[in-house]
Amino acid sequence: MLETSARLLALLSLLQARRDWPGRTLADRLEVSPRTVRRDVDRLRELGYPVQATRGPDGGYRLDAGSELPPLLFDDDQAVAVAVALQTATMSVQGVEEAALRALATVRQVMPVRLRHRIDALQVTRVTKTSWREGDIDAEHLLTIGAAVRAREVLRFDYEGRRELIEGPDDQRPPRRTEPHHLVTWGGRWYLIGWDLDRADWRTYRVDRMTPRTPNGPRFRPRELPAADVADFVAERFERQDQYPCKGTAILHVTAAAANEWIRGQALVEDAGPDRCRVTAGSWSWTGLAAWFGMFDRDFELVGPPELVEAGAALAERFAYGSGRTSTSS
Repeated sequence: MLETSARLLALLSLLQARRDWPGRTLADRLEVSPRTVRRDVDRLRELGYPVQATRGPDGGYRLDAGSELPPLLFDDDQAVAVAVALQTATMSVQGVEEAALRALATVRQVMPVRLRHRIDALQVTRVTKTSWREGDIDAEHLLTIGAAVRAREVLRFDYEGRRELIEGPDDQRPPRRTEPHHLVTWGGRWYLIGWDLDRADWRTYRVDRMTPRTPNGPRFRPRELPAADVADFVAERFERQDQYPCKGTAILHVTAAAANEWIRGQALVEDAGPDRCRVTAGSWSWTGLAAWFGMFDRDFELVGPPELVEAGAALAERFAYGSGRTSTSS
C-alpha cells in the first residue's frame, strides 16, 4: 500500500487524467478503502485543489477549476511538451517572453535528470528579422480575439492592410467589423478567419496587423465556412494562385517531377515534353514573378502575359548593367 504522501500524488494524478472518477474505481486503483479515498480528497481540498463530489449510483469525484492555480503533475511526455512549447512561445507572441522563461525555469527545476537532459539538448535561438516589421503578436490582442471567437461576438478592430502600409494610417477610417470564426496559424503567422460585415465576404486577417477595439459588437449565429472544414478553407485561401494580382506562365527546362520538388504546391506544374514543364504562378508584382522564375537555376522561357515578358526583359537589362556587361555582349 502506498504511503499517505505518495498516495495523495497518485490520487491527484488520476484526477487530472480524466474528468470523473467513481469512488470505488479510485479505491481499487489506489488499493485502499473508499473511506481512505474520502480522507485523501479532504487533504487535497485543504491544499487548494477544488475536488468536487459527484452524485450518482456509484458516487465519485471530479477535479474542477478553482480560483487559484494549484501545483500540477505532468507525466514525462507532458513535461517535455510543456518545456518545448515554452521555448517556442516567445517566437511569435510578444509580451509573454519573461513569463514563459520563468515558467520554463520552474518546470526544468523539478524535472528528473533524464528529462532535463532531453530539454537541455533543445536550444532554440530566436533570430530577429532584419525587415522593419517584425510581425510579432501582442499577447493581449491574441487573447481578446480568441475570446471574441469563443463568445461569438462581432469583433471591431483597426487593421493595417497593404494599402495602409503604403499610404499610412488614416485616423478617420472606421474600424473593421467582422464575425470572427477561427484563429489559425499558417507559415509561422497567426490569422483570423471571419465574415466581414461591411464587405459581405469571408476574409483572412493577419493578427499582427490587428488592433482590437472595445467593446465588442453583438453576438451572432456562426455561418458555415465555404469549405469542408477550416483546414480546407485555409489551404484553399493560401495555396490558390488567383489570390495574386499578377499571374503568368513560363516554360522551365526541367522535368515536371523535378520542378515539383522545388515548388511544392506554390504553383501549377504541367508536363510540357522531354525535360520541359509549364509552370503557372502568381505574385504581387510582375518583376517579382519574373525573378521567381529565374531562381530555379535552369533555362526558361517566359510565355506571358506581355507584362511578365516585359518585366523579364527589364530584369535582364538591370542584371546586365549590374554585372558590368551589356545585354548584347557575349
